[in-house]
Amino acid sequence: MKDLRNYFKKLDYVIIVIAALLGMLGILMIASATKSDEGSRELLVQSMAMGLGIIAMFFVAAFDYENYTDIKKYLYLASVAILVFVLLFGQGKSETGANSWIRIGGIGIQPSELVKLSFCITFSIHLSKVRETINTPKTLLQLFLHFAVLTGLVVLQNDTGTALVFVFMFLCMLFAAGLSIKYILAGVAAFVAFIPLAWFVLMQPYQRERILVFLNPERDATGAGYQVLQSKIAVGSGEFLGRGYMKGPQNQLAMLPENETDFIFGVIGEELGFIGAVLITLLLVLLICRCIYIGLRSKNDTGCFLCIGIAAMYAFHTFENIFMCIGLMPVTGIPLPFLSYGGSSVLTNFIAVGLVLSVWTHRRTLSF
Repeated sequence: MKDLRNYFKKLDYVIIVIAALLGMLGILMIASATKSDEGSRELLVQSMAMGLGIIAMFFVAAFDYENYTDIKKYLYLASVAILVFVLLFGQGKSETGANSWIRIGGIGIQPSELVKLSFCITFSIHLSKVRETINTPKTLLQLFLHFAVLTGLVVLQNDTGTALVFVFMFLCMLFAAGLSIKYILAGVAAFVAFIPLAWFVLMQPYQRERILVFLNPERDATGAGYQVLQSKIAVGSGEFLGRGYMKGPQNQLAMLPENETDFIFGVIGEELGFIGAVLITLLLVLLICRCIYIGLRSKNDTGCFLCIGIAAMYAFHTFENIFMCIGLMPVTGIPLPFLSYGGSSVLTNFIAVGLVLSVWTHRRTLSF
């Protein structure tokens, strides 16, 4: 019991409270988003995922993150294996062609969500071992291959949004490890040169259409642009104080598609207004900043890079989702952390908090 008390004393309750608040707000907003179609199933799934996530968070926090070094190869191989399995047998939405789900009965699991954490762990360990030589071509090639295998498998599933999360995590972690500015500039130049190839050869028609509709939603106001237009109407109509909880017309009249998942921020803006949207955004920013703070207080590079990678994951999800809901970014299907409906996403977000807590609690050796 003494060891258990010591463990709970070591936890960082700031990040726990923020995550719990976001999770509970997510359940409330999903309840509103699914009210018109009596979405009791969505509430049950989200609540169960949050409960399991909180339990997993405390278990992961108790496990010393340095011990992942001993199993990093198995984690990586398991990640590759599950992504290959999803590529061969996965299911998805026919309108996007993304086959990133495994369905067992009526339950859908998106393995790429958990693979983000596996990548974050294994890449942090890899980076910490080669930090001194990070700016040599051989080391950079090894790091790129580590990243490219997992990301390539996600791309082959046509899950562009998740692939972009991997890219952002990869770049942020490399930057934190001290990547030379010359490589950063070379990467920017290569990206610009790659755009024509991506547009004309690699991108699917629906992906090109998303970008064109992003630039001009009225191009297909009743089709691909409908979601963004309705989301912008919902957010704008909320004005300063909002229409009131469960009283948003766009939401309650089912005029906002995917309102419990991709466009949950539209529901937030409409019903809670500018004030509610800003407060929720601030909670997410505080979560990201706390991850970075804990990373900077880590006892070693592995812990630092692990927290930076998780902060990058939260940051990309947060700003991509919010910006796509207000028409500033293309629609990618990226969920808002803790708030969008999705058991895999919520579970992953809480486990990620557990990893950050592990870095915090083990910054000094515990007595058990």
